[in-house]
Amino acid sequence: MTSKVLFTGKTHNTNGRDGGARSADGFLDIKMKQPHPAAENLFGAAWSACYMGAIELVASRKQIKLPAGISVDAEIDLNNDDGNFFLSARLNVSVPGIDPVIARELLDAAHDICPYSKATHGNIDVVTNLI
Repeated sequence: MTSKVLFTGKTHNTNGRDGGARSADGFLDIKMKQPHPAAENLFGAAWSACYMGAIELVASRKQIKLPAGISVDAEIDLNNDDGNFFLSARLNVSVPGIDPVIARELLDAAHDICPYSKATHGNIDVVTNLI
């Protein structure tokens, strides 16, 4: 099986008082003075968007019609344990109008196909809350 690249994100980052990040397509252009939690915020935004898409894909495959208004609130923690830095995360997911048992099945299955969930699996502590 040959994989196909669907998209390549390209960014340029600079550091210091006037540091920032800019995507090659100009869509992203953010100033990030140091220290700043922008990396955790951007990671949370990207992961939650991907995870929501995975939930929608799983629901579609199971022929479950999702209501409008599903949402994912990501909380990404930057932790320090005696000089060792690491991340932890909470994904707080709202799937209104769906039976909680079915919703939990969708959330769990979404982690199996979301590339961000795959990348972080076993590397950071992740809690997924159905709210």
